Amino acid sequence: MDAKAKKILINTFWSSGGWRAGGYSCANEDFQYAKSKGLMFDPITLSHDECVLKLMELHEQKVTKEKVVRAFLHSLSTRKVYLRSALSSYALTHHLPIHTFAERQAEQISYCACGDCNDSKLMANEQYDNENLNVLNFERIKWGGVRLNWLIYCMMDLELLSKEEEYEVRSEDVDILKQMIQAIEACAEKDAARQLEKRWKDIFPSNQHERDCVMEIWGYTGLLQSQNDYRKERGRGTDFMSMATWRGEDGYCADTLKHYFGEYL
Repeated sequence: MDAKAKKILINTFWSSGGWRAGGYSCANEDFQYAKSKGLMFDPITLSHDECVLKLMELHEQKVTKEKVVRAFLHSLSTRKVYLRSALSSYALTHHLPIHTFAERQAEQISYCACGDCNDSKLMANEQYDNENLNVLNFERIKWGGVRLNWLIYCMMDLELLSKEEEYEVRSEDVDILKQMIQAIEACAEKDAARQLEKRWKDIFPSNQHERDCVMEIWGYTGLLQSQNDYRKERGRGTDFMSMATWRGEDGYCADTLKHYFGEYL
């Protein structure tokens, strides 16, 4: 990743005090440079239906399960956080059928009005007009992603990963993965996401925001699944979404773990 382009992108949205106030912009020369390096983009206009077709193309021709798994594992020791969310973007959209936004309305809207996207826990708009992908890519590079289950984020995320090289999974990455799993097994029954985050603190190089993101990625991937969505949510103050009702007693899904990481365990 080009260091100068990365700095331009981050400085567009972030300062020493946090999110920049009063709108986000950068000099045109800087924007063009970051754009030439594939880190910033012109506003995009497309429909939900076009987005779905693009995702199908990515799954069929460019992005495999093995590629997203290797990228995720490689990120653990290297702290290349932008390689992580492709795991959940892949999982959320891999079985998504080709469909139109209006062909089946959601019976009970939890995520969006489109029935197929709603069933897949995806938030989608019928039309995207002048959508700013730059802020989404900033969040991806800064923390590993925030709006992980947005349909357009998944499309951008997988498209960017498709342009990345094939990454090596090292013994350090496998050791970290195994320690992460052991930490889940060590959770008390009533432990929530925050307690798991603290158990992961010394396992891989990261800050709290990055660990929160990894938990959300594992939640959307189905590795960490709440067995009772009617529990009182703990974590809204820290923006947990897929992990809001998870507890230690839920553990991890062994079948999903085997599906994605089996060859490394």
